[in-house]
Amino acid sequence: MPHRKLPRSTHRAKEHETVCPRLRTRSIIMADDITITIDGQDIPAQPGQMIIQAAMDAGLYIPYLCYYPGMKPFGACRMCVVTAEAPDREGNYRSLPGSPASCTTPISPGMRVTTQSAELQGLRRGIMDMLLSEHPHGCLTCHRIELCGPADICLRHVSVNDRCVTCPKNERCELKDTVRYLEMEMDTPLTYNNRHLPLATQDPYWDMDMNLCIVCARCVRVCDEVRGDSALTLQMRSGRSLIGTSQGTSLLESGCEFCGACIDVCPTGALVEHDYKWDKAVEEVNSICPHCPVGCEMKLEVNKRNRLIRSIPDRHAAANRGQGCFKGKFGMEFVNRRDRIKSPMIRRNGQLQQATWPEAVDFISEKLPNYRNGQYSLIASPRATNEDAYIAQKFARTVMGSNNIDVASNTRPEILKPLHEQLGYPAATNPTWDLEDSKRFLVVSSNMTEEQNVLAVPI
Repeated sequence: MPHRKLPRSTHRAKEHETVCPRLRTRSIIMADDITITIDGQDIPAQPGQMIIQAAMDAGLYIPYLCYYPGMKPFGACRMCVVTAEAPDREGNYRSLPGSPASCTTPISPGMRVTTQSAELQGLRRGIMDMLLSEHPHGCLTCHRIELCGPADICLRHVSVNDRCVTCPKNERCELKDTVRYLEMEMDTPLTYNNRHLPLATQDPYWDMDMNLCIVCARCVRVCDEVRGDSALTLQMRSGRSLIGTSQGTSLLESGCEFCGACIDVCPTGALVEHDYKWDKAVEEVNSICPHCPVGCEMKLEVNKRNRLIRSIPDRHAAANRGQGCFKGKFGMEFVNRRDRIKSPMIRRNGQLQQATWPEAVDFISEKLPNYRNGQYSLIASPRATNEDAYIAQKFARTVMGSNNIDVASNTRPEILKPLHEQLGYPAATNPTWDLEDSKRFLVVSSNMTEEQNVLAVPI
């Protein structure tokens, strides 16, 4: 059977970038490649990889919901089932029992894997039927799924709470993408039971709707495995496994760092940002978080009113590798403030007045020649990029002839001076993620998770 068309959320279908490289072992990286066969195609793979990882590296898609690149195999949803056979010591091929999950089955030399067959598609559809029996799916099994909007009257009389078009994560939902990929029937054979659980809105930054949760446990695992926190856990309530805090408190009281990693990995609308939760992105802009010197790369989503609605850490970024902090995730609202200075200001008669850029440039060009050498000082913003800071100091030294250069930072100079004397540079000289290879850390008078949250992840 040929490979089906990939679902819309191809960010999870084609990419295999680790969320946290601490999960990679040196033996896997250094080992020689082996060859396995997936759907009749020979592909190179690394010893120790799971089948789904090898398939992703080769650009092949296997549907999944609980698996997430960079986290340990979990095998909860069983959506990634395959059939496989491997040679024994005599070279005779023997089938692996049943239909193993590709996210928990390691590869072996010469293994032959089938990911597409009528039997496997039937198994996956059966699994999806069970998921949909407790998940709102009025739109998922409707032929008008591509035509309706949130304000349209449902011709099937589906309630508002059961419609995809009224879900805050509509068209960003991995469950919906998987249903499309499996080409599900219009009617599910199982009876739908709405959980009727209350929406949790007591936390300041995001909302939790357990009616949309499929218990993939991605949020719990990323909190524990990647972030080293234990704010979220699986709990049993009325015979159901649900996501919550260990003591049943709000996240604000559980020690949560509000890094937002749980939101970024959630495949459904169970966890969403509180602000702009209903807004749809029409543009995505790559940028760098301005809040600290780590330089986390972010994907900023903009709505049709040209307002920033979401900030998502870039999984491919060398600086942060898909991780962020509460400032980068939830602290970008200043971009949308109406009182933000958007044009130059010139002080006239003791009052700052708005001016055009040509007026500002002419004003500066007229005044600057009067303040050269020791009369000129430059104070740069700590939120500026390295390129902007370089140009600023170059201008101060070569044009203005002054070495009076500083940065408006709250870092005490008595701490940076010894670092500059020993290393010749008042900052770290190696990449952040080299910290993973360090065996011991000496932290003096610092709370890493609060001051530079992402820097604390590899530690």
